[in-house]
Amino acid sequence: MMKRTVMRTAAWVAACLFVLGGRLPVAAQKEDGEPLRAGKNFIETKVYSAEEDQNLLALFKDLRVSDVCDGMDAVGRQNIGLMDPEIHPLWRDTVHYSHRIVGIAVTARWVPSQKPPAGKMPVAEFDKWYKNWYATFAPEAFGPIIRKGTVLVTDNSAGVRVDVGPVGSNNTLSWKARGCVGVVTNGTARDTDESIAERLPIYYKKTGRGIRPGRIEMESVNRPVAVGGVLVMPGDVIVADGDGVIVVPRDVAEDVAKYAKGILDGDKAGRRGLYKKLGLPEDDSVK
Repeated sequence: MMKRTVMRTAAWVAACLFVLGGRLPVAAQKEDGEPLRAGKNFIETKVYSAEEDQNLLALFKDLRVSDVCDGMDAVGRQNIGLMDPEIHPLWRDTVHYSHRIVGIAVTARWVPSQKPPAGKMPVAEFDKWYKNWYATFAPEAFGPIIRKGTVLVTDNSAGVRVDVGPVGSNNTLSWKARGCVGVVTNGTARDTDESIAERLPIYYKKTGRGIRPGRIEMESVNRPVAVGGVLVMPGDVIVADGDGVIVVPRDVAEDVAKYAKGILDGDKAGRRGLYKKLGLPEDDSVK
């Protein structure tokens, strides 16, 4: 009888382990959650050299979102990386296509603040308060890692709920001076008239107007972010044009670019022939 009971117990444990993928039930596991209380990232940020970035970007030169989408299909990444069309260009250039982006992602994440707003205070105190907010809670900590070919990709979903515009005409120029080739955000931008005139490509969700103090804080830099419904990892390739934004995972980027180049070359050749047949002058899109 005892032997039969032991066998039944062993069979029950084996069945549980099978269902749980070889793991003991949670109650039976040794619990040691303390290390997690300080926070932990589970997705590694890989680091690439400036030379590696430039070599990869050379393969993506002049590629369109449609070409890259076909390339993603060819490497088995269908329906991956395409941002929601609500992430759209602030401006478009349909002559020389200077609104297009090809670059390497540097990421940042803004979050809504739990800190109290300034309230009513003397102007001098207010100025001191908001300067401290910029310096302490909402600095542009990503500035030093912007380099030639960078696309700044920000998760600023907070900016849609709170009327704030962390992307503006002044700071985007400073990013451009460091080598930034464009900005992609699921949030907002302000000073849009000036930004259009300055011609740094910006892809965003909507216009925002307020300043950061009392509204948002910087949560992280160069960590995984979700923008437009897709994962963006630091070092991924970002391509954007009038069709929207696509994110190419670094591990397949070279193969995607090679396939996409064939698509683009074939498209240009076909359209050049049609331009000639129709008596149309060649433009930048077929050169």
